[in-house]
Amino acid sequence: MAIRLPRVVGAKKVPKGYFAVYVGENQKRFVIPVSFLHRPSFQDLLSLSEEEFGYSHPTGGLRIPCDEDIFLDVTSRLY
Repeated sequence: MAIRLPRVVGAKKVPKGYFAVYVGENQKRFVIPVSFLHRPSFQDLLSLSEEEFGYSHPTGGLRIPCDEDIFLDVTSRLY
């Protein structure tokens, strides 16, 4: 069972120390800690996304096109 991460939907500002990630086909927006960038499992997820899809998103956030369940599973292990 995955832990639900804090998410901000429709918010224009991201709190200091966090960044926006758009996940899945519907591009659901999650706001996650910058500290995740130092975790090898999250780096692997970003690398796979970059290889497959690149990092372009109209609002400037990172797009991770994996299933939301996979994203939640990976990130729940980072806490």
